[in-house]
Amino acid sequence: MTKKSTIFYTDKYKEIEKKILLFLNKQKDFLSARTINSPRAVGDAIEGMISENFQDILGDVIKEYSSSFARRAMADLAFTDKDGFYYVIDVKTHRLDTKFNMPNLTSVERLARFYEEDVNYFVLLKIDYQVEGSKVVIKHVTFSPIEFFSWDCLTLGALGWGQIQIANANEVKIVPKTIRKNWMLELCDTLLEFYPKEIGKIHERIDNFKRVRKFWEKTK
Repeated sequence: MTKKSTIFYTDKYKEIEKKILLFLNKQKDFLSARTINSPRAVGDAIEGMISENFQDILGDVIKEYSSSFARRAMADLAFTDKDGFYYVIDVKTHRLDTKFNMPNLTSVERLARFYEEDVNYFVLLKIDYQVEGSKVVIKHVTFSPIEFFSWDCLTLGALGWGQIQIANANEVKIVPKTIRKNWMLELCDTLLEFYPKEIGKIHERIDNFKRVRKFWEKTK
């Protein structure tokens, strides 16, 4: 087995991005006039088309493929390549004329466990689109493991152990061939700054509800 994914440590991932973009833009109008302005409807439709056709789009890159996952699973689809690397893929769609979008990517705890195995890759498939009349036009496709996303464009949300989020989906910075160890160390450093701030917020909330309780104790 090679030490690193030949998809992401060669230009293969760029070829995949182009194939996905061309495939989606070849699709005939797949939404009605009533649903085309619903980001959820567009996202579900695009995810469905990719799931159904992903194996054909990638061709002989894939050894085993699956698109059957629970709603809250880490992946929308997954595959194993011929070298034995395992890729779970989270499909994100983004309408470019929205001013602000801050999508959740994954739990820090779940990613830390998943990345204990070097053969595992958590991949974001980000589809940027515009609505032009009655048609959805795909403008850009990003197919990248999470460690290629610079921390300049990521942030953390206070859900569970913490959720990695894209700070603003309009501004994504990809740094190809980033070393996973370096990215994970930066994740740890970011969390070690993040958690104490959350502890401070919890103390404020405790103090607040102590005051609320005193208020209600005095009521008849």
